[in-house]
Amino acid sequence: MERWNSSLGGAFILVGILDDSGSPELLCVVITVMYTLALTSNGLLILVITVDRQLHVPMYLLLGQLSLIDFFLTSIVIPKAVMDFLLKDNTISFGGCALQMFLALTLGGAEDLLLAFMAYDRYVAICHPLNYMIYMRPSICWLGVATSWILGFLSALGYTIHTMQYPFCKSRKIRDLFCEIPPLLKLACADTSTYEFMVYVMGVAFLIPPLATILASYTLILFTVLNKPSNEGRRKAFVTCSSHLTVVGLYYGALTVMFVLPSSYLTPKQENILSVFYTVVTPALNPLIYSLRNKEVTGALRRVLGKWLLPTESTF
Repeated sequence: MERWNSSLGGAFILVGILDDSGSPELLCVVITVMYTLALTSNGLLILVITVDRQLHVPMYLLLGQLSLIDFFLTSIVIPKAVMDFLLKDNTISFGGCALQMFLALTLGGAEDLLLAFMAYDRYVAICHPLNYMIYMRPSICWLGVATSWILGFLSALGYTIHTMQYPFCKSRKIRDLFCEIPPLLKLACADTSTYEFMVYVMGVAFLIPPLATILASYTLILFTVLNKPSNEGRRKAFVTCSSHLTVVGLYYGALTVMFVLPSSYLTPKQENILSVFYTVVTPALNPLIYSLRNKEVTGALRRVLGKWLLPTESTF
């Protein structure tokens, strides 16, 4: 095929799940509702954790970082996808595609590592409560957060530069919700097999160790809780661990299938569905699973909203 100009004057065409659905209008409404839920719940959590001093502890610092990542991750993908569908204009510039890919990879990489650090935090809190403030002192907590962001940034920068340097063929249709590596490589005119293998190796290195850390942490938590005499405590632990692992399974499962399995394993429609899972479904579920069922968070939320929304009584 003929090559097309992939300079800043060129453009791609995003053919996302809304363009490949039997009921696009209904799906658009569902995605918009999920996006609104993700935006509202994560925004409220960021506000409450920032304002309420009682939540200025390692556990809630990590939850606040998770909400910040999810807030931006869903916002760089879903609004454009919905507006493109409504305006019937699915184009995205070469520079815009590179920026969207870089931001999504940065945020996704940071969340991947942060979830593992959060699992370690829960392991220390439940299995070693007396030493919690030693193992999770502020310096260690901030080091974990900074490491997540820095590694996410560096890996995203390398991926984006390498992916966007390929010459692209005349077909400009990216069959995905947004600019991602696998569908973009299908448009390349050059041999990408070596790079695809590198993406596979890096995907394994970036996804499997954090996932193993999460599974090991929750396994140790369950063993610790099972040795406690309280049936109610065991029940709560099972419910909490199972809900956390459900969200982790959705997120890591989608990323593993997308970036670790060979690109020929998935159809464009399946890639679209996976993109929806980790850009809108998990960002909407994370606050509900990790935070909004927590008594301390709901109490802080009532205090903050009550202070701002309810009129104060005047005293004379």
